[in-house]
Amino acid sequence: MKLNSLAKLGGVALLSAVVLAGCGSKSSQSGSKKQEISWMTPSAIATMDTSKMTDLYSAQVANGTNEGLLRMAKNNKVDPGVAKSYSTSKDGLTWTFNLRHSKWNNGDPVTAKDFVFSWQRTVNPKTASQYAYIFANIKNAAKINSGKMAVSKLGVKAEGNYKFVVTLDKPQSFFKFMVTQPEFFPQNPKTVAKYGSSFASNSTKNSYNGPFVLKGWNGTNDTWTLTKNKDYWNAKSVKIQDVKFQAIKTPSTALNSYNSGKLDFTTLSGTLAANNKKNKDYVVFPEASTSYMEFNTKKIPALRNTDIRKAMALAIDKKQMVNKVMQGGDITPKGFVPADMAKHNGKDFAAQAYVKSGTDSNLAEAKTLFAKGMKQVGKKSLSLTLLGADDDDTKRATEFVQSQLTKLPGLKINNQNIPFKSKLSRAQNQQFDLVLSAWIADYPDPSNFLDLMTSNNPQNDGKWSNKQYDALMKKSESTDANNETARWNDMVQAEKILMNQQGVVPLYQQGQAALLKSSVKGVQPFPTSPQYDWAKSYVK
Repeated sequence: MKLNSLAKLGGVALLSAVVLAGCGSKSSQSGSKKQEISWMTPSAIATMDTSKMTDLYSAQVANGTNEGLLRMAKNNKVDPGVAKSYSTSKDGLTWTFNLRHSKWNNGDPVTAKDFVFSWQRTVNPKTASQYAYIFANIKNAAKINSGKMAVSKLGVKAEGNYKFVVTLDKPQSFFKFMVTQPEFFPQNPKTVAKYGSSFASNSTKNSYNGPFVLKGWNGTNDTWTLTKNKDYWNAKSVKIQDVKFQAIKTPSTALNSYNSGKLDFTTLSGTLAANNKKNKDYVVFPEASTSYMEFNTKKIPALRNTDIRKAMALAIDKKQMVNKVMQGGDITPKGFVPADMAKHNGKDFAAQAYVKSGTDSNLAEAKTLFAKGMKQVGKKSLSLTLLGADDDDTKRATEFVQSQLTKLPGLKINNQNIPFKSKLSRAQNQQFDLVLSAWIADYPDPSNFLDLMTSNNPQNDGKWSNKQYDALMKKSESTDANNETARWNDMVQAEKILMNQQGVVPLYQQGQAALLKSSVKGVQPFPTSPQYDWAKSYVK
């Protein structure tokens, strides 16, 4: 899932102190035990259509309001969701999910047909889902998405109302994690048909089957509420009544609101994180997330030159960025795939795939490579625009990257910071020269990152392309499930190519520094998407 560029604290609009004063948690202000939490979020909701969702912040809300076959649980495990149980065939190709009798908040039953409808809608090329690629291992998904086969041929079927059967092209041990994510959630066909192109464009034009119902979101505003869903199958276990969200752009505004009791949670970064490390409410949530810079190789011919890309990467001091600029629980990266996310035979992927030059900094070498690359492309100077979101932290990040890159003689960098939603759109449409991006894993497997950089992946905004890389990733996808070592080695080699060619520039691995009131209990953090779950939270 895409994150708000590099920032830990961002958004699309600044909430005034007056608005914040009216939205605080009564549990915080009065000391009562009202089951209500006020939660700061780094960005407004982009969409609630799970077929078109690409960013983490929308996914967090979707994870609260809806539910898939399984739910993410702590310690990299899954809990039952709509499916009360599941089984896999001996060859690992068939997954059978036995559904419980649950219902949508409008009273309709949630059936296997709702999953068939949703998954078919997402892979349908007419939907233009940027996440359709994640279904590729389901039988016929790739052919359907490329327009070569009818949607009805997708390898999913409903056997009655409460048995959902999925057929895969090859065994996929981490499939259980994939179905916890919003793109695999069911959709109510009646609701989609009723609202058509405006489906899920605000809180009323949707149906919900999760722990909460979304209220107060008009499609563009920066405040909304997750209210307990009385129709949720496990409503008796949900103690919290309301989670009130505020998208806040300015770090100091959020911190002031927290300190005055108007927020129960806020993220921290930069000097605010550094200054609050001794606060009793200070916490750091590790993330399987990488912040990185992409080059638009489709638009800018000079950026197709490997020496130029490597020079720009080496010019950026990642340690200084982590320690002096962001200061929010982050660590310097070992590569594109985060450290401690995936292991095989006791070995961490990032350590095995490590390429020193891919994340190192060396200005002298950078200048030599840049001069060499510029000579190869026949240029004496290069002027580029660096695109990022418009929150305070990303502005500081773009300024730092700009200051580092302009140390290369002949390179001029202009910064452009725009609202996150607009940045996402422009990046997806290659309307940039350089762009700051960030990704958090949907599931704990290296492929969740490495697939992004294959030539035709819609998340590959810079359109970097390498045939050997593509071949290795394709080979890893078709490797026999019993030879996990071969698959692992193919992905290690792919990561090394990506770093040796500097297809992207990893800037740092994220860790989320935050303040969380001690009265708020039971919030479940995850290193992968959706990052937080409030279904078991309560105020003590």
